[in-house]
Amino acid sequence: MRNGEGRVTAAELRRRTIRRADFVSCDQAFIDCRTPGSDRKENYSMIGPGVTQNPDQVVNLREPHGFNIGAAAMPHGITNNLHLHFTAEVFLCFRGEFLLRWGADGNEGELVLREGDIASIPTWIFRGFTNIGPDDGWLFTVLGHDDTGGIIWGPSVLREAEGHGLYLTADNRLVDTVAGDEVPDPAELVRPMVAEDIAALPSYDVEKLRRRVVTTDDLQWSSRALLGGVLPGGRAELAPVIGFGMTEDRDQEPRIYHPHGHNIAWLRAEPGEGVPLHRHDETQVLLVKDGEWEVTLNRHDEVSVRLGPWDMLSVPRGAWRSLRNVSGETATLLVVNGGDGRVRLDWDDEVVKAAADAGVGLDHNGYLAPYHLLPRPAGR
Repeated sequence: MRNGEGRVTAAELRRRTIRRADFVSCDQAFIDCRTPGSDRKENYSMIGPGVTQNPDQVVNLREPHGFNIGAAAMPHGITNNLHLHFTAEVFLCFRGEFLLRWGADGNEGELVLREGDIASIPTWIFRGFTNIGPDDGWLFTVLGHDDTGGIIWGPSVLREAEGHGLYLTADNRLVDTVAGDEVPDPAELVRPMVAEDIAALPSYDVEKLRRRVVTTDDLQWSSRALLGGVLPGGRAELAPVIGFGMTEDRDQEPRIYHPHGHNIAWLRAEPGEGVPLHRHDETQVLLVKDGEWEVTLNRHDEVSVRLGPWDMLSVPRGAWRSLRNVSGETATLLVVNGGDGRVRLDWDDEVVKAAADAGVGLDHNGYLAPYHLLPRPAGR
């Protein structure tokens, strides 16, 4: 879309805006939905279906992004049982405390996730978590790729579910005999993983998995992460979490490097500050943590939306966009971009000129540099 404007209509902006009030829970999303201690958890699918096993799950926006975004909510003491994923699973703790455990029996290690923590769980290991905080604990989840392949449940989870009339087919379909479904032929059902396959799974001790958790204390913020940051009204700060993403600070490094199919960074700004007009070629979702943000799309025929806590916006590839904190306090949001590589921003010409007047430009590697040291085309 770099050769075109990528104009977004007001109707399209509304379609891509997902308010917190638009989230629709499902308490029958997974095979353990009747297992005591797991029967009061709620699953949400905002961007893509994720790994839900219920065809009636409400999905706010099904358009492929290269990743899925959902959420898990559960009262105090409720557990999400042991399972493994084929693609990346990232937990974004927005409220409460969760005890994360992993291993085939859940006894290989434990860590506590608190508000603001982000955890990237390795593929092909069993994981589960319990709400050990308030009753309204909330985890957003970002899953790698459009087709996640579903999940593999721990053997004990499948066996206990059968006692409650629930079965899972090989094509990830939940069969509920209590609701009147017929039990499929045994050849169609998922069978528990055998001991030999479990023994071959990778192993993680606490120290190794802790390196895939990024707390608020771990964040490395940069006020020079974006070219627009040298301009009044553009002084947002960026802290990469997963992947290099769109930072233009050559000294910034993410804590987590592993390929996920997406990258994640925190963005924060003081009142009136934000990110001036730019675009890029990846899918993007903006998820507000704190404060209120105004997002404006298009270079001409602008359309705008205000996002409050937990609201999210899907920005299409190539669309011009700018962000501004319109609240009276520091505002924070998460930026999720598609792809494993760097996200190279295309700044509006006026931003580039103003930055040059302030003595800053981008070098040929896409990083901030003194403007007077940069080569310029003949005639300029």
